[in-house]
Amino acid sequence: MQKLLKVSTTFLVVGLLACSMLVTGCTSRASEEEMKALSDMKAEVASLNKEVNQKERDKAALDREVAEKDGKLQQCAKDKEAVKTRLQNWK
Repeated sequence: MQKLLKVSTTFLVVGLLACSMLVTGCTSRASEEEMKALSDMKAEVASLNKEVNQKERDKAALDREVAEKDGKLQQCAKDKEAVKTRLQNWK
């Protein structure tokens, strides 16, 4: 999922740059509008990368939480079996 987001972001930026080159034609310099568009795109890419990194950290935290709860669940199942065995032996 994260790789897909990174790849799609990269394709978006490359596509926008390619489209802007086709629209403006070939010149020796970039216009101010093109430079502003490029800096806006770079800022958007940086923002999306930050968001991806945050989501990866959130996912890792949730994975740890799930693993912890799975461990507790397994311990509860063991305790339940122990209690069930003791009850059967107690009668």
